[in-house]
Amino acid sequence: MATVDSRRVGDGGAAGGTFQPYLDSLRQELQQRDPTLLSVVLAVAAVLLTLVLWKFIWSRKSSQRAVLLVGLCDSGKTLLFVRLLTGHYRDTQTSITDSSAVYRVNNNRGNSLTLIDLPGHESLRLQFLERFKSSARAFVFVVDSASFQREVKDVAEFLYQVLLDSMGLKNTPSFLIACNKQDIAMAKSAKLIQQQLEKELNTLRVTRSAAPSTLDSSSSVPTHLGKKGKEFEFSQLPLKVEFLECSAKGGRADVGSADIQDLEKWLAKIA
Repeated sequence: MATVDSRRVGDGGAAGGTFQPYLDSLRQELQQRDPTLLSVVLAVAAVLLTLVLWKFIWSRKSSQRAVLLVGLCDSGKTLLFVRLLTGHYRDTQTSITDSSAVYRVNNNRGNSLTLIDLPGHESLRLQFLERFKSSARAFVFVVDSASFQREVKDVAEFLYQVLLDSMGLKNTPSFLIACNKQDIAMAKSAKLIQQQLEKELNTLRVTRSAAPSTLDSSSSVPTHLGKKGKEFEFSQLPLKVEFLECSAKGGRADVGSADIQDLEKWLAKIA
């Protein structure tokens, strides 16, 4: 066996010696030719490299199909999840774990997304957000428009964290604040909710800026929302935050009686 191995090595060396003159000749020819040829070669290489990078980025983005439904307890996330998937009303309970399902969007491309309903309980929501945020193509932050006035501080605190986490992701996700329960008479409008959230987030920003930071300085997660020295507005963020009004409840048995058409259009747009 030793004789055979040495012979193979010898053959490989002979092959290398056979082709070496051709390689040297090709190298010299490229160096001596008109510079135009070299420019063409470089241009083709650049195009190929661009195509490879584009395919890599596109495949990475395509793999992120998750839409995370987040928000406080009783904001209507789970019923919204059920309505989007089935069109029907269903009695729901406070979630203690995540629920996920494939959602076929209503567009000509026939795309699909994975809807993931995350628990809204104070003791669970941050750990589930941490677990799923890297797969997020979009966030739908659901707000109870009827109880918003008394929950505004809690809503703003959770939203503050979700926004910071979203800004720290490599692929910036789409972001929607769905003002749910618009069928209730005392529900606040999306415009009013936006204005009050901006004020509350501005207050939170000032408070947190004054407190000692517990984050590692090398962390990629931002620690500040908006522009320093200016009153906070959603338009200052590097990601586009959109607002819409919806109602997941509607009639208890009727198909399509809920007001979620704008939400369905938004999901079709980002799919």
